[in-house]
Amino acid sequence: MSGKKAEGRPSSVVGWINTACRFATDRNDFRRNLLVNLGLFAAGVWIARNLSDFDLMSPQPIT
Repeated sequence: MSGKKAEGRPSSVVGWINTACRFATDRNDFRRNLLVNLGLFAAGVWIARNLSDFDLMSPQPIT
């Protein structure tokens, strides 16, 4: 019993996976789609902001 309490982390990982699976199979499609779309939008904005720093036609600085 003390071994399971010392591990602690695997049960939290399993709980996180169970929560993610329950969320993915939830019947409330509006909430799931809203969160997935917001996440994809945020990822797209992050990528666009980071890629906008590169000007591939300009000479690169010599380091």
